[in-house]
Amino acid sequence: MSEQYNRALLAGRWYRMEMSDTGHQVVEYAELCLDGSFEFSFVEQNAQGEVLCQNIELGDWGLVGDIHFTITQEEVDDGEHFRADLADENNYHAYKVLALDSQIFKYQHIVSNEVFILRRVIDKIGHC
Repeated sequence: MSEQYNRALLAGRWYRMEMSDTGHQVVEYAELCLDGSFEFSFVEQNAQGEVLCQNIELGDWGLVGDIHFTITQEEVDDGEHFRADLADENNYHAYKVLALDSQIFKYQHIVSNEVFILRRVIDKIGHC
């Protein structure tokens, strides 16, 4: 039986950073809204901090039990905005949720088995 996760826990802004096989830093910023929309921003930088590429994906997300899914509907690639090809299977992804709480979202891609860990972005630190 699959575990039930609270969908509202996913709403908000998330962040992850990892190093690519080429030694570049890849950063993802994710904003998941309660209305089921998302914006994912991916930035790849070299060791000198120069941005090599930036891609933004916009679409819909959902959570059913322990399955998280996304459907990319629009993209912004190097400043150019275009509608995603909804016939392209690469615009649909499903993940098994491994952990979800107010600070960590850990999930595994159903097909590739890649594991991702997002950390919640804290909007306010302190009393300011």
